[in-house]
Amino acid sequence: MRRWQLVVGSRELLPSYLIPPSLSHHPSTLFQVTTPPVLLFPAIDLMSGEVVRLRQGKADQKTVYSRDPAAFARRWQEEGGDYLHVVDLDAAFTGEQRNLEAVKAITGAITIPCELGGGMRSREAIERAFQAGGSRVVIGTRAAESLDFVRDMASEFGGDRIAVGIDAKNGIVSVKGWTEMSTMSALDLARRAEDAGAGVIIYTDIATDGMLQGPNFAETEKMLSSLQCKLIASGGVSSAEDVHRLGKMPGLYGCIIGKALYDGALKLQDVR
Repeated sequence: MRRWQLVVGSRELLPSYLIPPSLSHHPSTLFQVTTPPVLLFPAIDLMSGEVVRLRQGKADQKTVYSRDPAAFARRWQEEGGDYLHVVDLDAAFTGEQRNLEAVKAITGAITIPCELGGGMRSREAIERAFQAGGSRVVIGTRAAESLDFVRDMASEFGGDRIAVGIDAKNGIVSVKGWTEMSTMSALDLARRAEDAGAGVIIYTDIATDGMLQGPNFAETEKMLSSLQCKLIASGGVSSAEDVHRLGKMPGLYGCIIGKALYDGALKLQDVR
């Protein structure tokens, strides 16, 4: 069970739509979660309606875990997840949203919020994601192509509902489902996305994702020290010790946990 603490005069860690209804009548009060140190984002990657994991983002190195995404969503909520991180891999690779029915099933099965990434390259795609029950969308490829798009979406929907996902290898941004490398540094894109109004940056180190070898702590710390907006770390989390180490980074908003959960290397209860 999460504990909620009322905090006055401190920066807000949660947007207003995450504040428990029973506490929402305190308009001048800010809220923060007291445990764990970072929010836990269990990951659900979708491909053809199935729950899958890709090794280093490679479609030909796919493991199918379930044909019932909603069941996994309920499980991760029951085990202590704070916020689901869902990726439509078909949309990430092709730009076509093919898993919206699965997303609707997921959001209909849980009460915790859900952020959705993959293929968020137009206003229409973002609108469909919100209509499917998403609380936040993650813009990836399009952010690297057009910060004006990020600015427009943040202005229309609010910065807290717009995250920019930055997937990088050796500090360089990768786009289109990790199939192409750009020429922009991850840190530069993060700073520019924050300036454009994105309220959340999700930083994924491709080299560690799905490898269960631990996150890239050094790059995460560098990113954290350069930003004022919320930062979510992603990629490589393999143990409770990794989560606790991330939790000691001052100001880190959350961490995404994927393969370690599915393979049983980590239990959410161990890091509550």
